[in-house]
Amino acid sequence: MNELSPIVSPRLDHCPATLPATVYADAEWYAREMATVFARNWICVGRLADFALGTMRRVQEGAADVIVCRTAEGGISAFHNTCRHRGSELCRDAVEPLGKLIRCPYHAFAYAANDGRLVATGHAVPTADFDRAEHGLLSVALRIWAGFVFLNTDESPRNLVADVGLYVLDHWPMDALVTGHVWQTEIACNWKVFWENYSECLHCPGIHPELCDRVPIYGQGIMAASEALHWDGALPAGNLKPGAESWTPTGAACGPSFALLTEDERAAGYQFVTFWPTAYVVAHVDHVRSVRVVPVSPTRTALGVEWHFAPETLAQPGFDAAEVAEFAKIVLRQDGEAAEMNQRGMMSPAYRGGTLMPEEYEIHRLHQWLIHEMEVAR
Repeated sequence: MNELSPIVSPRLDHCPATLPATVYADAEWYAREMATVFARNWICVGRLADFALGTMRRVQEGAADVIVCRTAEGGISAFHNTCRHRGSELCRDAVEPLGKLIRCPYHAFAYAANDGRLVATGHAVPTADFDRAEHGLLSVALRIWAGFVFLNTDESPRNLVADVGLYVLDHWPMDALVTGHVWQTEIACNWKVFWENYSECLHCPGIHPELCDRVPIYGQGIMAASEALHWDGALPAGNLKPGAESWTPTGAACGPSFALLTEDERAAGYQFVTFWPTAYVVAHVDHVRSVRVVPVSPTRTALGVEWHFAPETLAQPGFDAAEVAEFAKIVLRQDGEAAEMNQRGMMSPAYRGGTLMPEEYEIHRLHQWLIHEMEVAR
């Protein structure tokens, strides 16, 4: 490797074992993941702009049913969806109107929507030993990053972190972007299988012909030049094939390029930002895509995929956000089919676990992270 190179090859220097096959279907293991990994980490639940004023919305964070409250004035807060009186759910539908109070539909206990404090006890008349201040709603930590809403049910939540840092998208107008297209799908695989597929490109030449044409390095079965076996330290000027600007069906930008991007950011063509275990964001020169990974059961995973655009891009005559999204959908459908194929194969009674290759360093890191998260929560 060139001694002047600022990047060290991430390739593994050994071939470690994978996780055992049982963790991809076992109900007890899955329940532990929900109670540890998904309870302790920040979970992305959507864009702030998509939480309508004057509403409360139910979202799932691991095993927890949570309500996100957006007041008419624009304030946002989150609480566990359980009344402090006798535990009834507070919000019964996916989305309900919200005024200044959250009122329990069972016994009419009422709580302030902004901070969850107990305001009224309906027809109940508490005795002197009842301290209203001790019976407010159970709050959930909330953080907004780049226009996305993240929740954390841990009592002492850690800082929100991403694999490449929270400031890598500072040159993209993230807060101003508008969701132009939404696609939801469910795939028959464990949530870890989807993340493992996302974390390597050994599968790319055989699974993603269109993507390998758009991003030639993927056709070599690697995600970046630094993964090559005999990498000499040289880095390419860009990732996309000559003439391509973005991940659109034609490769051309779907609208004006974001004005504040540097030349290096434009040349790169895209920037991935990953938040385990919940979501990743892909920023292109003309739009941004977000993918939320939502476990449904030990063997099923929902994906919430959204495409975000500048308002002036959406306002272009004849602009079709769904058409722009089609290229990424091709890739995601292929990934889904590959993940389902992998899940089915791992369910063979003969398969007990596999072996990672040096190029699958990110999967190894994911496995180590997962085990650590589950152990520290004991």
